[in-house]
Amino acid sequence: MASTAADSVPGSQRQPVYVFELPVRIWHGLHALSILVLAVTGYLIANPLSSPPGEASEHFLMGNLRLIHFIAAYVFTIGFAVRIYWGFVGNKYSRELLYLPVWRRAWWHDLIEEVKFYLFLRREAPPNVGHNALAQFAMWIFNVLLGFFMIVTGFALYGEGLGLGSWADAWFGWAIPLLGGSQEVRMLHILGMWLFIVFTIIHIYMAIRADLVSSQSSVRTIINGWRTYRD
Repeated sequence: MASTAADSVPGSQRQPVYVFELPVRIWHGLHALSILVLAVTGYLIANPLSSPPGEASEHFLMGNLRLIHFIAAYVFTIGFAVRIYWGFVGNKYSRELLYLPVWRRAWWHDLIEEVKFYLFLRREAPPNVGHNALAQFAMWIFNVLLGFFMIVTGFALYGEGLGLGSWADAWFGWAIPLLGGSQEVRMLHILGMWLFIVFTIIHIYMAIRADLVSSQSSVRTIINGWRTYRD
């Protein structure tokens, strides 16, 4: 269930609420780290460094970068699967990542008011316990839809290296003809990387700003799991 103003108690009566369970917080950290590693290594794979001097057999720089990229991709994918699983078995706040309650008028009201807050059109953010509507919308678009897209396109390209008939080709190879070919998939995968980078920058800014000017915790909540309030 999406959190709205109705989920919280006004004024000084608001008590700390345990929102983000330990598996969610561990996933958040690993997810952020894997995106950082994937973005750096992915950029270098798309824009290779100059070849170092000497015999080629003595250097394996790009090969090591690709290996690190693949390892981070596995961490990202396993974390994605575990996070989806925890959305079903965890508390109600962990399920907010899985869907958007667009049929609820209160959710749309919360979304509009959150946009106003970040556009400096209102002084205080609407009170909430879990993800606010704007955060829920962004997390669903970028962490669920874009995350799934990056997994599919990434392993489709990985399957080309493993060869026809490999497990990656069998599971994800269909994406290459569907999206127009290998080069098109590669460019869309790179575009997805830039979308992740833009989202991460905005996400960090919004979380820190909410922690500083809002009456409820934000950054501290994803660290210790507790949503706290101040008058």
